[in-house]
This record gives sequence, structure tokens and C-alpha cells, in this order.
Amino acid sequence: MTTPPHDGAATGGPTVLRILLGAHLRRLREARGVSREAAGWRIRSSESKISRMELGRVSFKERDVADLLTLYGLDDQAECDRLLTLARAANTPGWWHRYSDVLPGWFQPYVGLEAAAALIRSYEVQFVPGLLQTPEYTQAVVRLGHAQADAEEVKRRVELRVTRQQVLTRLHPPQLWVVVDEAALRRPIGGAAVMRGQLEALIKATALPNIKVQVVPFSVGGHAAVGGAFSILRFPEPDLPDVVYVEQLTSALYLDKRDDVDQYAAAMETLCVEAAPPHATPGILRRMLHDLDTPDR
Repeated sequence: MTTPPHDGAATGGPTVLRILLGAHLRRLREARGVSREAAGWRIRSSESKISRMELGRVSFKERDVADLLTLYGLDDQAECDRLLTLARAANTPGWWHRYSDVLPGWFQPYVGLEAAAALIRSYEVQFVPGLLQTPEYTQAVVRLGHAQADAEEVKRRVELRVTRQQVLTRLHPPQLWVVVDEAALRRPIGGAAVMRGQLEALIKATALPNIKVQVVPFSVGGHAAVGGAFSILRFPEPDLPDVVYVEQLTSALYLDKRDDVDQYAAAMETLCVEAAPPHATPGILRRMLHDLDTPDR
């Protein structure tokens, strides 16, 4: 049995707290007319360190935050105390920290962002989206990507993914809208029995009010997302921009520049138009189940 994430997962834990604090520090710096170079000098660091702090991509030292607040002329003691408390909380490990042995550093920010998102839109071309995978399907995927992993490592990787999935059934869950290429649903990952269970699970998932699944059929041919799988995350906090996540073999891209996000958003909108509508998905999945039970002779 997996241990559910603590309450901090509902807000993305330290990942989102760092982003919120960084955004606040940036606004204070800009309002005071202080350059990143000058701010970096004040905390005995560099302009690039200030940039990473303002993007929420590094941890915060309380002393550095205090020095920056002084430099930015914040004389409201209550507000200073609130931001310093936020800095302390932002350094508290998230629930996923206990999986650090199987969770690469480049993926950890995504887990926090996923937990904090109000809307997650994903396109998948090779696999069923991770948040909708059955444990058996996940185990087969893990063994494909980690052929040398022993049974305990495989178990922990599956457990991590199952724990992430609890975000969809918590109080006030995010909206999940996925577009899946037909190839991902036809590929028998783990064999016919595993794939049958996965398709049945997807049919059940489509009945949940916060989940939409669309399938891009083979008949579409080429389409907007020729570059591969990606996700777009939107957050309830107005200070947080949308983030595009693109996973690679040994790293990932986190894109939050408006031009990049707009391009991926346009591709996602086109995919949603080209794909079969959500109400057609259960019927499509049932036909795939029928095809599994009656293979070509």
C-alpha cells in the first residue's frame, strides 16, 4: 500500500512556494529599480543566481532573502516576516523527497508543479499518460526504460507513479485533459492482458468529471504535434505563468516564456480539434478492447 502525500502536495509543496516567493522578490526588485547584478552583489552572489531565485529554481537562504528585502526597501515588518516564513517553508522537502533514489533531479520540479496545477493538458504519442496508467502497465513501462533495475527498484518506481495519481481523486482535484495518439493505445505494452486492463481503466477514467480523454486516430495522418509528447500546466495562483513540460531521455525542458507557451497551446488546440471528441472516447476504447479479444487470424 502506498502512503498518501501530505497536505502540502495539494499546493505543490516547496516547488510552488519557491516560484511564488521568487515572483514576489522580482516585483519588489523591479519596483525599486534595482538590477539583477546589484541584487546579486548584495547577497555575495551573481546576476544568474538572482534570475534562478526569481524563477523559483533554487532553494532560498533566509539571510539572502532578508538582505534582498532590505535592499528593496521593504519596511513593513509583518510583510518581511511573512516572506521569511515563506522562504523557510519553500525549503521543506516535498512528499516525493522520499523517492529521491528513483526520482531524477530534473523530474522533481514537475511533480510539484503537477500537484499544484488547476489544469493539466497533455499529449502522448507512445504511452498512456502517467496519471492514467494502471500499476501493471506502469511496471511494464518501467522495465522497458530500466532493463537492469531489480524488483525493489521497479516496485518503488511504480509506487511513485501510483502516489502521483492521487492528485486526481483528492478534494479539489485538477482538471486533466489528455490527447493520446492511437498508436499509444494499440501498442501492447506488457502484453494483451495488461493492455486490456489498461483500456478498461481508461474507460472508467473518462466517467470522472475532472478527466477528458481524446484519441487522435490513424486516419488523421500528420498532425500539429510532430515534435512529440508534451504537457501544459496552468495554476490557480495569478502570479504563476503556464508551464510547458517536454521530457527527454535524460533531462527535461520547462518553458514559461509567453511565446513558447503560446506555440504549444496552439498545437494543443489543433490536436483537440483533430482528435475524436471526448464523448466518443469510450466507444473507441471498447472497439480496441474488442480488437484485443479478436486478433487477426
